[in-house]
Amino acid sequence: MEKLVIIPTYDECQNIGPMLDRLLALPHDLHVLVVDDRSPDGTAEVVRGRMAREPRVHLIERPGKQGLGSAYREGFRYALENGAEYIFEMDADFSHDPDAIPEFLRHADEVDLVLGSRYLKGVTVVNWPLRRLILSYAANLYTRVVTGMPVNDATGGFKCFRRRALEGIRLDRVQSDGYAFQIEVSFKCWKRGFRLREIPIMFVDRRAGESKMNRRIIVEAAWRVWQLRLRDLFGRLE
Repeated sequence: MEKLVIIPTYDECQNIGPMLDRLLALPHDLHVLVVDDRSPDGTAEVVRGRMAREPRVHLIERPGKQGLGSAYREGFRYALENGAEYIFEMDADFSHDPDAIPEFLRHADEVDLVLGSRYLKGVTVVNWPLRRLILSYAANLYTRVVTGMPVNDATGGFKCFRRRALEGIRLDRVQSDGYAFQIEVSFKCWKRGFRLREIPIMFVDRRAGESKMNRRIIVEAAWRVWQLRLRDLFGRLE
């Protein structure tokens, strides 16, 4: 299991089958771990069907909806325990293009964390309402100003970690969810001296299902960046 793609799911039965097919068809011997929060729409059943005929598909079924951050933490631990060297974060809804995986891997040979950026070369977002685009762009500008982290898209969820980067941070101390989780993990990797690189991606709004975005996720991200900055200033970043 050299290369593992982690996909958290909740009510993604319309997307997960086609996404697995696309990832497994790539010529990189990818393994895929789906972390499902007991989706009532039968997402886990779709994944189990794929597992019956494809040993590169893996599933963690959790007892209920516990959030994006905890899903990725479980996925990261699974990846490290099973020897993965290249570990991806990716959404199930095709907002992240599976065909971008080879470009991530090319850069991951040179750095420790590759981040897919929607704002590196202009704005590469399709089908978002203007209000959501402005909110996302402003959130990333705010994050960059407060934390000093030199990335244009700190809230994006399409990433590739080298194993050493995840081993170098304390996953048990990463408590954020949603946007804040993405910011916290990248910030901790950066502060520990790991090399980050952004690459441009095309982000297309989900083709099926409903967005998981809500006000709580936005508020958490807004105060978490200050918490990270202050903990770093006072030498308490863990």
